[in-house]
Amino acid sequence: MGNVNSERIAALREMMAENGWDAVVITGSDPHSSEYQAPRWKQVEWLTGFTGEAGDVVVTADHAGLWTDSRYFIQALAQLEGTGVELHKTRQPDTVRIPQWLSGRAKVVAVDGLCQSISAVSEIEECIGEGGIVVDRPDLLQELWSDRPQIPVTPITTLDVENFGGIPRVDKISWLRKWMLLGGYDKVLLSSLDEIAWMLNVRGTDIDYNPLVISYLLVSQDYVKWFVKKSASDAELDPDTSDSFSELRMDGVEIEDYDAVFFALSDFGGDETSGVIFVDPSTLNSNIHKYICDSFATESIVFGTSPVIMEKAVKCPSEVENFRQAYLEDGVAMTRFLHWLETEVASGREVTEWDASERLTSFRAEIPGYRGNSFENISGYGPNAALPHYSTPSEGSAVIRPHGLYLVDSGGQYLTGTTDITRTIPMGECTDLEKEDYTLVLRGMIELLRCVFPRGTAGCHLDAFARMPLWRAKRNFGHGTGHGIGYYLCVHEGPQEFRQNFNKYPILPGMVMTDEPGLYREGMHGVRHENTLVCREAGMNAFGDWLEFETITCCYIDTSAVVKDLLGNEATAWLNTYNERVFRTLSPLLPDETAAWLRGKTMPI
Repeated sequence: MGNVNSERIAALREMMAENGWDAVVITGSDPHSSEYQAPRWKQVEWLTGFTGEAGDVVVTADHAGLWTDSRYFIQALAQLEGTGVELHKTRQPDTVRIPQWLSGRAKVVAVDGLCQSISAVSEIEECIGEGGIVVDRPDLLQELWSDRPQIPVTPITTLDVENFGGIPRVDKISWLRKWMLLGGYDKVLLSSLDEIAWMLNVRGTDIDYNPLVISYLLVSQDYVKWFVKKSASDAELDPDTSDSFSELRMDGVEIEDYDAVFFALSDFGGDETSGVIFVDPSTLNSNIHKYICDSFATESIVFGTSPVIMEKAVKCPSEVENFRQAYLEDGVAMTRFLHWLETEVASGREVTEWDASERLTSFRAEIPGYRGNSFENISGYGPNAALPHYSTPSEGSAVIRPHGLYLVDSGGQYLTGTTDITRTIPMGECTDLEKEDYTLVLRGMIELLRCVFPRGTAGCHLDAFARMPLWRAKRNFGHGTGHGIGYYLCVHEGPQEFRQNFNKYPILPGMVMTDEPGLYREGMHGVRHENTLVCREAGMNAFGDWLEFETITCCYIDTSAVVKDLLGNEATAWLNTYNERVFRTLSPLLPDETAAWLRGKTMPI
C-alpha cells in the first residue's frame, strides 16, 4: 500500500487532468489569511502530511513541492519523506517563489480562491503571463477530502473593557467611521479575524490557541454588519454567545450568518450608486473579491492597508498595564515550573519533553483569567531544541537529562493579555560550545532590548543589534528576531517586527514586541532567549524625540552557562539588575521553597 499522502496527490492529479489544469496551488491559510487555521482549512497537512504553520504547495503533472522557511526545513524533510513532495526553501538568497516558479511551467493554474489573497492571485497571473489563466475553484479539495471538518462554531464572548482594559467597541466604530469620512470611503470590508475581534471586542475559540471568531465585518456610516457562523436560531445559542449577541446589538451591530456576506455584497448595484468600498488586498480572499467586482464599479473599489492594523498594534495605557500584570503572573507560573523541572531531573526521576510541557501548562492553568495557551508549547531537549518550531510528540518524546540544554518556548492567553517567553535552561554540565552559543544569543537579546532610538525607527533598523554578537563570531539564525503581540489576541501580530527584511512601519510607544534571537546546530543543540518588550517614551532634546523599551517579562535568566568575558560588562550589569528585580518582584508570590531556590538562581555574576 502506498503512502496515504502520495495517494492523495495522485487523486489530485487525476482531477487536474480531468479539468485541464497544469498546476494547482494550495496555501497553508484560510479565507481570512490567518497564520493558524481551523482543522477545515489545514489543506496542506491533509495533502502532504506537513504540519508546520507556514507552507504552500504546488502540484503539477510531474512535480509536487512544498515552500516553507528555515523554521521548518528539518521538520519538512522528515514529514515529506515518502510522499514524493520536494522541499523548496524560502527566505534564502537563491529562493524562487511560487509565482516565479510557475512561469514557463504552467498556463492554467487552479487555486482555491477562498484561501488565496487578491495579492497572491495577481502575482501568479502576472508571472504566468499573457494567455495564462488562474481558475478559482472554491474548496478545491472538497470532493477528495471526504471527512473534511466543518466550519467551527464555538461560544462567543465579549471583553469586559471596564474591568480588563481596552477601548469600547462603539468608540472603535466611531474612529473607523471618521477615518472613512476623511478618506472618502462609504464602506469598509474587514476579513482579517484579529482585526474583527479587536474592532468588536469579541473573542472565541474557532482556531486553536487564537481567541478568534471566523467572520467578516462590513462597516458603513449607517450600519455595522457582522457575518458569523451561528446556530439556526437565537434560541439554540449557548448562553455566552446569546449574551454577547445582545450586547453587540445594543451597540448597533447587526448579526448575520457567515455565508450571507456573499449575498450582502451581491445586493449592491454594480455602479456608482453602490458607493466606494475599501478593502485590504493582503487579507481579502480572491473569491470574495469577485463578488465585490460584480457589485461595485471598478473605480469605486479602493485597495489599501487596513487602518485597523496599526491602531490595534498600539496598546492603550490600560492594556499596557494589564500586560504587565499578565507577565507577572506568567512569571510566577514559569518560575514554579523551572523549579519543579530542575528538582525532578536532579532527583533522577524520568521527565520527558512532553511531561515538562504538560506540567508547564498545568501551572499556567492555575492563574485566574487563563484562557489557554497562546501557541503549542515548544519543549525540546538537546538536538530537538535545534528545531526552532519543534512539535513535541505526546509519545516517545526525549527524556531530559541532567546535562546539556533544554529549550522551552511557550505562552498563555489571559483576559489581561497574551504572553510569549522562551528560556533555554542548562540542565547541568554543558560543553564549551553550548556555553558560547548560550552567551552570544543572550548578549544579542540584551543588546536589542537596551536600544534607545529616535521616533520613526523601524524594526528592521534595530534587528542587527540582536545579531551583531553572533555575526562577530560568524554565527547567525534564519528566523525573525521579534514580532508584535496582540492583547488577548494572536501571539504574532503586525505590522511591527524585528527582522532583516525591510519593513516601513515604525515602532511606536504602546507597541508590545518580542526579542528572541537564537542559534541552532542541527543534531546538537539549540539556543533561544526571549523577553517581551513595551515601547515607551524616552524624552526629547535638541536631537529629536527618543524611544526605548521596557522589559515586561518577569522570569529569571539562568547564569550557569554564561561566559562572562563573552557577555561583556554592560550586558552583565543589565543581567544582574534584571535577575535581582525578578527575585524581588516574584519572591513574595512564590512558595517559600521556590523563593529560596530563586534566590540562588538570581545571584549576581
